[in-house]
Amino acid sequence: MPEPTEDVTFHDEDWYAEDLADRHFVGCTFHRVDLTEASSRGAVFDGCTFGDVAFNVSRHTDSAFTRCVFTRCNLFEAEFTGCKLVGSTFDRCDLRPLTVTGGDWSFVTLAGADLRGGRFTGVRMRETDLSGADLTGATVTGGDLSDVQWRGARLSGADLRGSDLAGLDPTAVQRAGTVIDVMQSVAVARALGFDIRG
Repeated sequence: MPEPTEDVTFHDEDWYAEDLADRHFVGCTFHRVDLTEASSRGAVFDGCTFGDVAFNVSRHTDSAFTRCVFTRCNLFEAEFTGCKLVGSTFDRCDLRPLTVTGGDWSFVTLAGADLRGGRFTGVRMRETDLSGADLTGATVTGGDLSDVQWRGARLSGADLRGSDLAGLDPTAVQRAGTVIDVMQSVAVARALGFDIRG
């Protein structure tokens, strides 16, 4: 791993299709940087701030964006595979359609985010804030969604099969047509106070 770049501000830079493999940034600020079609493998962004950054069609594999803040960023068709985003915040970002496979998105703030049609497969999302988020038609399967903040979330038509839904209050979300499996239906029924007997 090269020496980290620390506390540097990158402003109005063109990093189109840049290969960021194994780059390491700590406490850096990226403002109006074009990362369209950029790729990262094994890169680390720790405590960085991204403002009005274009991540369109970018691909990130086994990279870390920990404790980062994303404000008004565009992640159209961005893909994250095996990435760690623990403790990061997304504010007024364009996140459609986003594809996330594996990795750890625990303690991430996505409150009010538009995640319609997004795909989160096998992602750890413990205690992530999805309050008021729109996951209409999204796929969130095989993940750890325990203790997620769901209040006001829209889950209509979302596929949640195979995910840990511990802490989900079905009465606090819009749930028409939400797809769950048999095991999850038992957990949901218990959350509603039903006494299930054979």
